[in-house]
Amino acid sequence: MLNDPRFTTEVELTIPFHDVDSMGVVWHGNYFRYFEIAREALLNQFNYGYRQMKDSGYVWPVVDTRVKYRDSLTFEQRVRVQARVSEYENRLRIEYQIFDKETGKRMTTGYTIQVAVDAESREMCFVSPAVLFERMGIAS
Repeated sequence: MLNDPRFTTEVELTIPFHDVDSMGVVWHGNYFRYFEIAREALLNQFNYGYRQMKDSGYVWPVVDTRVKYRDSLTFEQRVRVQARVSEYENRLRIEYQIFDKETGKRMTTGYTIQVAVDAESREMCFVSPAVLFERMGIAS
């Protein structure tokens, strides 16, 4: 099921000057912004982006994340950021890979984990809500 192309996406970015330090290397915290850009594109592919999440009565905070810096990203480097849903039943786990666009070299890997929280009660859901399954086209 998760091999469905709707559950994988790729965005291209050019590293801007404001993301790098004085040595021209991307500051480590900016990688999470690149993940966020890809994650938003991915969620929109199955019509459950952040506006739809809020409208459905749930917020989905990131509760865990990891990044592995394999090689440095630098100013004006063109990269491809891939995002893929790898879990959805009890939490939403999205895995990421960042590649150099020119060489295809994998530069970075990581993941984020989000959980559904009822927007009104602020209670965490221990099972993903039915609306996620509906948007993904999966029987709950």
